[in-house]
Amino acid sequence: MKLAIVISQFNTDVTNGLKKGAMALLKEKGVAKDQIETFEAPGAFEIPLIAQTLARTKKYDGIICLGCVIKGDTAHFEFISLGATLGIQMASMQTETPITFGILTTYTEEQALVRSDRDENNKGREAALACLDALETLKLIRLHSL
Repeated sequence: MKLAIVISQFNTDVTNGLKKGAMALLKEKGVAKDQIETFEAPGAFEIPLIAQTLARTKKYDGIICLGCVIKGDTAHFEFISLGATLGIQMASMQTETPITFGILTTYTEEQALVRSDRDENNKGREAALACLDALETLKLIRLHSL
């Protein structure tokens, strides 16, 4: 199995915590470091294109997307959050590759830090687990459809 992580370089205190959570979960599930490649995105909005491009290479079984958008004083938050969400969904559907959503969309930095902390509530862990679970389900579907 080969996995990719796409991580936003915006709000790095948070996104680095998400990555640590994802890596810890993958290690617990027996995924070796050499089975994981990490790619940087400038921000959350660029994550879907990078994830879709990676999926189209057919080199990766699944892709874990990690980022953080924190609400500010303008509508920017809503547009970036929606664009990233729909973009990841479309990329996954178009490539038939599990591309999981680990992008925090919070109202405060404190909320984001709590969700990227080193505990079982880390959303990077959840995104990594969702990727592994989706891969397992797809494997079962394909086996039963033969």
